[in-house]
Amino acid sequence: MDLAQTTLEVLGFRVKRYKFGLVDNLYARLGGAAPNLCFAGHLDVVPPGAGWASDPFAAQVRDGRLYGRGATDMKTAIAAMIAATENFLRNGAPKGSISFLLTCDEEGPAVDGTKRVLEALTLEGEKIDHCLVGEPTSEDRVGDTIKNGRRGSLNVVITMDGKQGHVAYPRRAHNPVSPLVDTLAALKARRLDDGAPGFDPSNLEVTSIDVGNAPHNVIPQRAVAKLNIRFNTNHTAETLLAWIDETASAEAAKAGTTYSRTISSQSLAFYTNPGPFTDLIRESVKEAFGINPVLATTGGTSDARFFRLYCPVAELGLRNETAHMVDEHCAVEDVRKLAHCYEAVLQKYFAG
Repeated sequence: MDLAQTTLEVLGFRVKRYKFGLVDNLYARLGGAAPNLCFAGHLDVVPPGAGWASDPFAAQVRDGRLYGRGATDMKTAIAAMIAATENFLRNGAPKGSISFLLTCDEEGPAVDGTKRVLEALTLEGEKIDHCLVGEPTSEDRVGDTIKNGRRGSLNVVITMDGKQGHVAYPRRAHNPVSPLVDTLAALKARRLDDGAPGFDPSNLEVTSIDVGNAPHNVIPQRAVAKLNIRFNTNHTAETLLAWIDETASAEAAKAGTTYSRTISSQSLAFYTNPGPFTDLIRESVKEAFGINPVLATTGGTSDARFFRLYCPVAELGLRNETAHMVDEHCAVEDVRKLAHCYEAVLQKYFAG
């Protein structure tokens, strides 16, 4: 973050750090006029894991590949964005503004990062017109996929509390396993939708069922299940939670048990309609890589979901093949090409 700030200040950017809780964030802007094109990304990474061939936090180039945690997700994209901006500015200032929003809270709870900074910027009167996020979107070749949307994600923990008892006398107990299993069966039986523009159908997956009951002859007091829903724009977290609550409460009432649930995490779905902004990015990819990229909404979540409330947003970055893996790496030449692509985005954007 310090290196990014110093580099951007040398290029003439006005830089401000935003500290929320333990999270350090940075917003930088060059120019004061509209339109304001924002490059966005995160500098935090997942834990390294064991078994690296080299220090995961000391970037090393071997055989034309850059190894290190964040090599694809996504420190290199931020470097490419800054390099692209430096090259672009050699021909003069933009007819508008270039900005950067960098966070250290994307891989974590995503509470005190991009979301909080955008809220603060809005209160300060700052306006972002378009945003490009450098997440590793590509599959087989760099540039082959642009993300113009992402599914929402909802992690829920369902708990059924009953009354412990002897299996030989079930009338004296209330078994929480039965209503939990019936709830999960009912939830899985529903087809959530048939898809949405740009999205596959939503899906619900049960990821864990835990009772912790060692003996065979005891009806347990509690049963817990975890589930995840990846949903498109047909749903919101609120409507899905209401459906879960209604289903589980009904089963609990029939069994004489008590239902409760918690949300371990949630993120919203977003979708940027194909149009001038996505067309501009696609043309930039063609110029840099010589390929026709596809628009997709697959994959996990990203901070782009927060930008969708403020401006059109899309994602473009390196291949995601080794993201979060041991020996995460990318081709150095791909980073150079990505910088050229980002520079093409700047040229086309400020050409009107």
